[in-house]
Amino acid sequence: MLRIVVAPDSYKGSVSAVGVAEAMERGILQVFPNAEVRKIPIADGGEGTVEALVSATGGQLQQAQVSGPLGEKITAQWGVLGDGQTAVIEMAAASGLTLVPTDKRNPGIATTYGTGELIRAALDAGLRKIIIGMGGSATNDGGSGMARALGVRFTRDDGQELLEGGAALAGLQQIHLAGLDPRLLETEITVACDVDNPLCGPRGASAVFGPQKGATPEMVAELDAALAHFAACAREATGRDVAEMSGAGAAGGLGAGMMFFTPAKLRPGVEIVLAAVGFAELVKKAAFVITGEGRTDFQTAFGKAPVGVAKVAKKFNVPVFCLSGGLGEGSDDVLARGIDATMSVCDKPMTLEECMSAGGALIESASARLCRIIKAARLIR
Repeated sequence: MLRIVVAPDSYKGSVSAVGVAEAMERGILQVFPNAEVRKIPIADGGEGTVEALVSATGGQLQQAQVSGPLGEKITAQWGVLGDGQTAVIEMAAASGLTLVPTDKRNPGIATTYGTGELIRAALDAGLRKIIIGMGGSATNDGGSGMARALGVRFTRDDGQELLEGGAALAGLQQIHLAGLDPRLLETEITVACDVDNPLCGPRGASAVFGPQKGATPEMVAELDAALAHFAACAREATGRDVAEMSGAGAAGGLGAGMMFFTPAKLRPGVEIVLAAVGFAELVKKAAFVITGEGRTDFQTAFGKAPVGVAKVAKKFNVPVFCLSGGLGEGSDDVLARGIDATMSVCDKPMTLEECMSAGGALIESASARLCRIIKAARLIR
């Protein structure tokens, strides 16, 4: 039987990774009606990671009441994988930028406390393996809010508790670890991280990501100095020196906070997702793979989801085709990274809004077109 694997990322703002996989399947079956289509929705640690992993492994979605970025109570979604032993969390579900109205965005006061509450919810559920997706944060607090939710105390020189947020870290005097949840010591935490920024400096969390969260140039300088002070205090308290490590600046410094206060290890997001779904076993007997994303350009070649998929498939000499919402500058760079051909799903001139609103139908149609080409190529052989 012809086995075809579809392993797309989401088309952000248009179709989820699960929806993309379903649309690809519909298109494939128009041309290869008897094919076995294995749908493996993929994410790289950002938006859609929970849904993709839960769907691909037959897991279950969960909900928890947590604190949002500005301290308001929200309902955040997380998941348990099909093995029943692994939790998957997106930090953006509790501490994400999209949770804050544009006119209220302020990384100086936004907190990762809710992310810590999601970790605690997983621990309370008896889970001792946790995957945490980074990206899309509203915060710049170095993960101090997350740590606070797990029992760490942060005090000023007068002994009072520090306020939430990145700006308050400038007044940090002492970090108290006695209350840190002991269950963390017996928990395997893997952080899906696709940036290599350090915590501070010109490539740090504040300078690179602060402006998109509402930070002015003056705030960027203040927040960077506050994080540097926080890192010095955390190094003294934990004995860990992580500020310059790759990924420490991810999600407003949450990468550093995870390494300071938990046994977390940072890995490229797509590698974590592919390993969690057992992608290598699924793809090795496939005739070909179809992957995709909302836009393929020069950034894709630096390890985004389609290239991660291709890297595994090429170990078994399986052809990989990439269907994208759009092809931008440098999209051909992926051809040197294991992808055999690229195609845009747009079949006529249209605006971005038109393309996004018709995403599912366009993906289905493009998948059928691609399969007709593949079918013809197989006959030519």
